[in-house]
Amino acid sequence: MISISGKKWIERKINKNSIEKIKQDYKFSYLLSKLIISRNFNLSEINAINNNLKVTNVFKNIKDFNESSDLLMKSIQKKEIICVLGDYDVDGSTATSLFVRYFNHIKQPHFYYIPDRKKDGYGATKKLFEKLILKRPNLVIMVDCGSTSNDAIEFLKKNNIKSIIIDHHEINKPYPKANVIINPKKNNGYIDYDYFCATALTYFFLDILIKKNKSDFKLSNYLVYVLLATVCDVMPLRKINKIIASNVINNFKISENITFNYLCEQIKLNKKLSIDDLGFLIGPIINSGGRLGYSNYGTELLVSDNPNVIKKKTIQLIDLNNKRKIIEQKILSEINFEKIKMENKNVIIYYNRNIHEGLIGIIASRLKDYFNKPSIVITQSNNILKGSARSTKNYNIGNLIKLLCEKKIILNGGGHNMAAGFTIKKNNIQLLDEFIQNDYLKKFSHSDFYFNYDLEISASAINKKLLDEIYKLGPFGNDNFLPIFFIKNAKIIKSNILNDKHVLSIIKPNTGSSFKSICFNCIDTEIADYLLLYKKPINIIFEVKENIWNNKKTAQLNIKDLILKVN
Repeated sequence: MISISGKKWIERKINKNSIEKIKQDYKFSYLLSKLIISRNFNLSEINAINNNLKVTNVFKNIKDFNESSDLLMKSIQKKEIICVLGDYDVDGSTATSLFVRYFNHIKQPHFYYIPDRKKDGYGATKKLFEKLILKRPNLVIMVDCGSTSNDAIEFLKKNNIKSIIIDHHEINKPYPKANVIINPKKNNGYIDYDYFCATALTYFFLDILIKKNKSDFKLSNYLVYVLLATVCDVMPLRKINKIIASNVINNFKISENITFNYLCEQIKLNKKLSIDDLGFLIGPIINSGGRLGYSNYGTELLVSDNPNVIKKKTIQLIDLNNKRKIIEQKILSEINFEKIKMENKNVIIYYNRNIHEGLIGIIASRLKDYFNKPSIVITQSNNILKGSARSTKNYNIGNLIKLLCEKKIILNGGGHNMAAGFTIKKNNIQLLDEFIQNDYLKKFSHSDFYFNYDLEISASAINKKLLDEIYKLGPFGNDNFLPIFFIKNAKIIKSNILNDKHVLSIIKPNTGSSFKSICFNCIDTEIADYLLLYKKPINIIFEVKENIWNNKKTAQLNIKDLILKVN
């Protein structure tokens, strides 16, 4: 079936015997069993459906974790000065905050630094360490950065400063000569856990350290930081990440956390915390400082228990986020989406020297969401160009950046499966474009490129029972998305535009009750035109989502696509 947006949709095919086995073994419904098989849930994920599983530390016997925790233990015992260097995004801020909170608790001499995106550039550099060693640290811990910082680490060694790297980005050989590097991508016995963000790795590292140090620090109070970073860094919400998410969503009480309590009051979030709240409301606020030249604000908020500091930083960050939204909207309004569509490239590469470099990542994300294609945005930064990439599940952008570094097409860069950043000379943009388009074509056969929905259902099936079944698979996020359904011959009986971006509609199936629906960020697309103007029966690809209003739970359709004709 070819949709309004030009996508080819087919039902996801699953072996019926596998579905029947899950049904029999676990007494699940056909729908739930099919969704479990289609997502390739492992045993712990299946067991978590009807049980509350604890978060266990899978790294307690891993050499890198034990060597680094022993090294840090010795520094703590000697009361050495420790510097924590974190990236300027949510993952860097939350990982840094875990260390700072622990060091504050044990009264360990330390300081932290979050680089300024424009002045300092990304991550650990020799230039940055030339400044930081003036504070005479004995040990530098890099979180969410450092995996490609060979020169910077060499500089530390020459100055007799020890170093630990805790990171999840792509790493190239020869590795930096840090004392210890914790990074699953080193393939040092724990590559199966490359789905963790830096904050998750930091959390498990600190868990080992705290047990060795016999500290009474309540690390579990900050598991919400791990989930916040996991969601904002678009890491898979699968396996242990899924268990972390379930624990936080089920157990975290906003009112008992002074930071989250005040922040949620300010944004009028007066319900139980959800994955969407972390990804679309709280995360962008924490991130806004790093985007607009105040990179330390997020960490200052997350490390403090002082009500005055929390109030001040929260208000400052909310104001910055509002400013970010205005700048973002202006940038988006100047992009010729129709021209990009006509070019029909497999990977979108958009260059505009005037885009604020703190927003290139979010603009890349918007392009990726709009076109459902990997997207790269490049802007001018001093005498070089900076690029930020956001990818779809099927194309590992971190590996691409690694390859571009090896080919010397870019000056430097780093990233993971879904996001990356780099610097490049202007005269290499064309070469970059050609290389990426060719690389994508080598990896994919577009004759077989299609989108899956999980099941065709009738209107009568869209009810509370369906919601309850679906949400047994949650919490939902990257790599564990809401199921996608297909319904035939529905009518759009009323539509209106919300916030100049979304379309709200009432959908009337050929039998049964009407449903409320929303199609997000679809204005100026063909889908929006049909939702607003088309009056004949139409076929709909959609998600079913909980909509809670005044403590009443109802089903809401999130429209993904429309299909005029079924083959």
